[in-house]
Amino acid sequence: MVSQATLSSVPVHVITGFLGAGKSSLIQHLLAHKPAGERWAVVINEFGRVGIDQTMFEAHDDLIIESLPGGCLCCQQAVVLRASLVRLLRRHRPDRLIIEPSGLGHPAGLLDLLRGEGFADALDIRGVVAVLDPRRLDDTRAMAHETFLDQLRMADAVALTMTDFATTRQVEAARRWLEGFWPSRRWIREAPYGRLPSELLLSAEPGVGETVAMPASHHRHHAETTHQGAPTEPRPGIPVPERGEALGCASLGWRWHPRDRFELHALETRLASLPAALRVKGVFHTDRGWLFYNRVAGSGDSAEIRPSVWRHDSRLELLGEPGIMPDAESLEASLADCLEARR
Repeated sequence: MVSQATLSSVPVHVITGFLGAGKSSLIQHLLAHKPAGERWAVVINEFGRVGIDQTMFEAHDDLIIESLPGGCLCCQQAVVLRASLVRLLRRHRPDRLIIEPSGLGHPAGLLDLLRGEGFADALDIRGVVAVLDPRRLDDTRAMAHETFLDQLRMADAVALTMTDFATTRQVEAARRWLEGFWPSRRWIREAPYGRLPSELLLSAEPGVGETVAMPASHHRHHAETTHQGAPTEPRPGIPVPERGEALGCASLGWRWHPRDRFELHALETRLASLPAALRVKGVFHTDRGWLFYNRVAGSGDSAEIRPSVWRHDSRLELLGEPGIMPDAESLEASLADCLEARR
């Protein structure tokens, strides 16, 4: 669809968040720090048909504004977005692309489109940033809204906006709530008036947005010591292992590139064969879609499997006593046999 021969990989940032969270203000701040000589493109999707948000941005030779009002990029507007992106990339050849989905939009379909046929080689997804007003957590309607929750569950980083209006209690409660998510967010930062440090996005290395660049908290120290900086990012077919041990408990895990896809039946069979005393949890890109896997220690081969909104990478984590951990190399090889390309 978009020829890689004529267009190198374009960094893409998805800025998501519920209605009124401050997405446009955050994007305005990022645009104010755009490096001279770079041409950026901003694609704005509004649920309403009038298209107000686009009036907040002034187009220039080095800034292209594309507005797609009326509907959601993640579902009704997917066909329109595909055509618009092809036209925008071919005509303007931007150095960076920012996409702002509707506050009522579910970003999972958008990420599937951006990583799908025709765009996978032309676009480099550097990150999905969710914008959150901490006061929303006191709103029972928001907390019961699946789209609001899923926008935060699938983000690899969260910017806390409206902190100048929120109380200290509300900000700290939002941090604690977000820190309980699994997989963990890459960063959680306060951004009053949308003032998010631009280097958090602009300095991201190619491909970093395809994974959360911080392992689980219980073995974070080990990972930082091993990699001496940002953890290694997985490449297609080459997962990144993570190990840790503390307080008599060991952890063993892997992260796979989002393009790696598992054959679900083979994966289920392999995970069911792991020792029953292990806690096993994971999120996987499979031939049946993205799925969350959870098995409580001592429950035998009984596991919860349900759809997942996560789209950044596949990952597996085992927790248990060091003596019952499986051999890492053997398990990794058997998991590789569950990938579609191997079957």
